[in-house]
Amino acid sequence: MLQQSEVKQGIHYFMMGWHLIRQKGLRRFVVMPILLNIVLLTGLFWLFITQIERMIDSVMNYIPEWLSWLSAILLVLSILMILIFFYFIFTALSGFIAAPFNGLLAEKVEKMLTGESIIEGSAWDFVKDIPRMLAREWQKLMYSLPKLIVLFLLGFIPFLGQSIIPVITTAFTAWMMAIQYCDYPFDNHKVPFFVMKAELADKRALSLTFGGLVMLCTFIPLVNLVVIPVAVCGATAMWVEHFRDRLALHKQVSAVNTGTELSATGSQLVK
Repeated sequence: MLQQSEVKQGIHYFMMGWHLIRQKGLRRFVVMPILLNIVLLTGLFWLFITQIERMIDSVMNYIPEWLSWLSAILLVLSILMILIFFYFIFTALSGFIAAPFNGLLAEKVEKMLTGESIIEGSAWDFVKDIPRMLAREWQKLMYSLPKLIVLFLLGFIPFLGQSIIPVITTAFTAWMMAIQYCDYPFDNHKVPFFVMKAELADKRALSLTFGGLVMLCTFIPLVNLVVIPVAVCGATAMWVEHFRDRLALHKQVSAVNTGTELSATGSQLVK
């Protein structure tokens, strides 16, 4: 019953993202990520069209002779793997390029929903924060890349690669979409990456439903141009309603406990 509720909430936040990007105060923060997506997708599409034949030949050369009777199936699998490869290149590059804009969009959405400003300071303070944002993108890449390489290689195992691995890959992709876009509001509050993962895992059905809908939209032409700001807006709404107050309370309790421990230590030293 709890999982059904979380599935409905995942759909709700995804739809809420579409509603939020149309709000007057947010439109200008949505335009830049969309323009970046258009440029990036155009470049990757051109690369895919010009290199697809050579890449298929390269992949097929690794197929042993005794599997030649599966050549048709393996050809389809090779094309699918190459498409997934380009998909993750797009996700990773768009994450790095658009990270500052997505972080700013998440900050504006949270301010709209709560009435509270997160980042105090000048534009220069925001610029100085960009290296930290890019480091966070690198952290996400290092988390996902080894797992994707293993799944890619397992995809060439007969039967296993055509049955179980695609399901696991799809689920992991949905999980990574949740991590990718929920991370922006978490990172705005400087919540550590491992804490963010644990929080999302605690509401796994919610995270996978939201991430799965984002993943599906990235494969739809034209829709994939706007899905990133939609995902950022929806993920920020999810953060506000499910994680913001709980993590703030946890942070306050940790600070109090730390202060108590320091006071006790100081008392012991005095004695």
